[in-house]
Amino acid sequence: MSVGEAPKNPKTRSAPADRGRMDKRRAIVEAALRVFSQVGYTQASLDMIATEAGVAKPTIYNHLGSKENLFRYVMTETAARSNAKTLQVLEAFPNDPDRLRPGLREVAHKLVDCYCDEQSEAVRRLLYAEAVRFPDLFDEVRASGPDQFTDALAGRLARLANAGHLSVEDPERAANQFIALVYDGLPELSALGTRPLDPEQVEKIVSAGVDTFLRAFGTPGAPAPSASD
Repeated sequence: MSVGEAPKNPKTRSAPADRGRMDKRRAIVEAALRVFSQVGYTQASLDMIATEAGVAKPTIYNHLGSKENLFRYVMTETAARSNAKTLQVLEAFPNDPDRLRPGLREVAHKLVDCYCDEQSEAVRRLLYAEAVRFPDLFDEVRASGPDQFTDALAGRLARLANAGHLSVEDPERAANQFIALVYDGLPELSALGTRPLDPEQVEKIVSAGVDTFLRAFGTPGAPAPSASD
């Protein structure tokens, strides 16, 4: 190094390479999810995925190894990313009892948007389609996604119950029931995410689900649903 020359920072030199590697891995994961969801695990090949991702086949081996390893990574990583978005839904969770019904409807609509996201639906279809081949993967995907949201929602419901705004004995069960009520029928209407949903149908299902939930878990004297909610 010559006099007056600034020392080179190894981290600065490696940062672009690290970003490029992560971008390439992300492209492989997204391409693999598309291929797996279109043709299934058995028919999918690393050649097809490499072509879809715009990379060489050895690049996939270097990043994620075999087709089975790639499939497992795609499923758990996509579920975790989807779950991160879903957890943000709870930022709108109501604490004001006067806003309980409209607040829960807002949460429900955002939750449905996350659940009906193209990638989330693709993971869900693949999870059930390959349950026999990968029985352990079901638990892995649940742990990296939906279970975390259910636990977080249960905590919010327990907080409302402790404040006397809901009557909930088992918050985790109540959380699962809330999700089931506001998501009821949507997988069938969307043909497991393969066709668009009618916004009016979604509104009816969400509103009915929230109203049913509050009838079951609301406290005496809670305001009844109104057209303006």
